[in-house]
Amino acid sequence: MKKTWRYPVILLCSIGISSVGEWIYFIALNLIVLNLTQSALAVSSLYTVRAISFLLTNFWAGSLIDRFNKKYLMILLNIFQAVLIVTLPFFSSLLWIYSLVFLITAASAIYQPASTIYITKLIPTAQRKRFNALRSLLDSGAFLTGPAIAGLLFMLGTPYVAIYLNAAALFLSACITVKMPNIEVHEQFVRHTTKKLFYQLWLDDWKMVIRFSFNNPYIMLICLLFSMMIVFMTATDSLEAAFATQVLALSEGKYGVLVSVAGVGVLFGSIVNSAIVERVSTAWLIGMGSILTALGYVIFTASLTFTIAALGCFLLAFATAFANTGFYTFYQNNIPPQSMGRIGSIYSFFEAIFSIILTVLFGIIAEWITIRLVVVSASWIMLMVAVILLCCNIQPAKRHFYQNPF
Repeated sequence: MKKTWRYPVILLCSIGISSVGEWIYFIALNLIVLNLTQSALAVSSLYTVRAISFLLTNFWAGSLIDRFNKKYLMILLNIFQAVLIVTLPFFSSLLWIYSLVFLITAASAIYQPASTIYITKLIPTAQRKRFNALRSLLDSGAFLTGPAIAGLLFMLGTPYVAIYLNAAALFLSACITVKMPNIEVHEQFVRHTTKKLFYQLWLDDWKMVIRFSFNNPYIMLICLLFSMMIVFMTATDSLEAAFATQVLALSEGKYGVLVSVAGVGVLFGSIVNSAIVERVSTAWLIGMGSILTALGYVIFTASLTFTIAALGCFLLAFATAFANTGFYTFYQNNIPPQSMGRIGSIYSFFEAIFSIILTVLFGIIAEWITIRLVVVSASWIMLMVAVILLCCNIQPAKRHFYQNPF
């Protein structure tokens, strides 16, 4: 048992270090830009730059990922990000900072699907659900400890210290990855594709993803429904602060407590998820996790008091770990690893587009009508999507999608 979990544990350490470092880096970057410009718009533009970078990168990244050795690609991307982050403090021009953030985010957008493929190939099928639960626990821990460490570093020094710490974390993550096995050592990648131009390969890849989607309608349906959940969550979260302060009339202090309650919910949910994950089927993890998440949003958006809002925030954060663990396991078990980069990147591209469109649309409608009507309507639509997702998950005829992976 110890031997079979050796590399998964090492990989989890690498993921944990990167996650904590990423939180420290972005919080520090927000402060650096704010100190340089004294402009809230300049800070919010960082999020826009990141969103555009993810969008433009996912458009083609899968074609690159599936044609290169994942281990070496992950090492290269970690080092590339570390070098760029180290150079950030040397620039005071917003244009240069945004450009570096764009490149760092692009590298991160490539790293995520590459690491997912590596994990899928490295982790035996029987261990994937447990691994994903532990990964969710690490991510929730990073969500809480990252900002706390950043705050401590700001007290002891400057935001630049936090920036350098994240670069060191990425470099350490690369060193850890070097010690991981090369699971694709016997696979050939670039040699078979050099006769075609990249745009031709890219068009072929999009056609392949379209064929896969139509040949596997059930897999596409589950991915589509879960993506709809993510899109509505993203758009609703964009109005969270305005809803809490303007509709619920909460002070900034109470809103901070609300965010902390959500953080505790994420951590507690991840702990419970890790404890029971082996005893709950993947189908129920996805379905019930999504329904409880949507119910949390319904309670939060329909609340009239701080207590009810806190209960909703805790529930939605608590249930997210179950839904994510279930979906990641389903995804790893049903998407062929040799084309997972292209399929995942293109699916993520459309998810990002609809997230941006719906977020803008929600903001406009909230200005025209009321914030409460927008978020309440969105939460009920989310709940309906979650119910449909659960019904699709637990169909006896579809049981093999949760038991017989590639």
